[in-house]
Amino acid sequence: MDQALYIYNTLTRRKEVFKPLHAPNVGMYVCGPTVYGDAHLGHARPAITFDIVFRYLRHLGYKVRYVRNITDVGHLEHDADEGEDKIAKKARLEQLEPMEVAQSYTNRYHEAMTALNVLPPSIEPHATGHIIEQIELVKEIMANGFAYESNGSIYFDVEKYNQHHHYGILSGRNLQDIKDNSRELAGVGEKHNQADFALWKKAQPEHIMRWPSPWSAGFPGWHCECTAMGRRYLGSHFDIHGGGMDLVFPHHECEIAQAVASQGEPMVRYWMHNNMITINGQKMGKSLGNFITLPEFFAGTHEKLTQAYTPMTIRFFILQAHYRSTVDFSNEALQAAEKGLERLLDAYALLKNLPVAADGHITAQAAAELSERCYEAMNDDFATPAVISQLFEAARLINAVADRKETITPDGREALQAAFERFAFDLLGLQPSAAAGGSSDAAREEAYGAVVDMLLEQRMKAKASKDWATSDLIRDRLAALGFEVKDTKDGFTWKLNK
Repeated sequence: MDQALYIYNTLTRRKEVFKPLHAPNVGMYVCGPTVYGDAHLGHARPAITFDIVFRYLRHLGYKVRYVRNITDVGHLEHDADEGEDKIAKKARLEQLEPMEVAQSYTNRYHEAMTALNVLPPSIEPHATGHIIEQIELVKEIMANGFAYESNGSIYFDVEKYNQHHHYGILSGRNLQDIKDNSRELAGVGEKHNQADFALWKKAQPEHIMRWPSPWSAGFPGWHCECTAMGRRYLGSHFDIHGGGMDLVFPHHECEIAQAVASQGEPMVRYWMHNNMITINGQKMGKSLGNFITLPEFFAGTHEKLTQAYTPMTIRFFILQAHYRSTVDFSNEALQAAEKGLERLLDAYALLKNLPVAADGHITAQAAAELSERCYEAMNDDFATPAVISQLFEAARLINAVADRKETITPDGREALQAAFERFAFDLLGLQPSAAAGGSSDAAREEAYGAVVDMLLEQRMKAKASKDWATSDLIRDRLAALGFEVKDTKDGFTWKLNK
């Protein structure tokens, strides 16, 4: 394989040849979750998208430092600069410490990612662990004249910044349109104009999460953490910054402004954004209340679901579309993904025992050509649907040999198996069934265990809220799959009856 990797850069709105700043090292930062609730299908998409990027870059021989943050402070309701912190609000409603909420949902996010076979990042920094770096960032921006203090809070002066640079360079917006669309916030009197965004907020007396600063006891603005932590772990210039398309504005636009205002030039070379998961054409999100959590998908307990779906079905469903395309949820689409994945894994299960012939039609050269087409797809901005199409072609060849309609040479079978495993399992991150082999029993059992624990924790919550229907449904569905569940005074235990 001697092909260049092309990545679509949101900043330039075109595909560009990927040239790392310090090859073979690659720095990649991806915005992680705000941990105040269970991850939903919309959270699975960026995690899986950038897992593919991470896997492929490493496969190409790059040494990748992948940073994905945990937002555990500063993200206010409706992504605004006023209102209650999302985690603090959840803590108040559940009568818990904010960090108890953040830790609980971080743990559950990790369980969901393990089930989806998403590799852990190299570094997973928390916003609360980097308050000092965020304060230093704000100081630099103020020293350069692009921020101002107002009643103990610090705001970024967008209008002044725009006189020297371009606020809107990533999203394609102009400042006047942004200001016009911000008039609904006219009641916020601390800002010079409504397009300005908070770098540091003075905490009100009732605000639990607060830290000392030169300006007030308060907390950082939501946008500061990624700029500060990206620079802390990847340097003042790094290769890739990723996230969902909904973060282009204002979050990533503000990140660019903060970087330029603090150090005089941008930090990031390639901006990558996955598109949205939608339901009936509307973005799936917590703020819209139309989301389905991953534990609900795995258990089939949401009213919009007609059945449970395995983590690998979810992963395959997401990878069937290019990461820059929207994906509309429906049970029919998920069921089609389930059948498609089953067809691939069934074909793989046949591979090892395929009859071979010295003069077979399918040779190692045929497998090499299939691999080349897969590499062409991956190098074309990670076109996973085209890779899957080639895997279905491999499945067709395998089934044809199994049905005695085609023949394969010994080296052809070996090469086809190696290609299938490389692209389906190593690069797309799919996992074969227990019957198919390929992945370790220990890793598989760990993933299954994480899913079962997640479902049973969901059941405990249902019982606590006296939602007996959901509690019974989870228990009955697990029992139907062979899991024996026992309630204990400390929670629950379970085992799989084989």
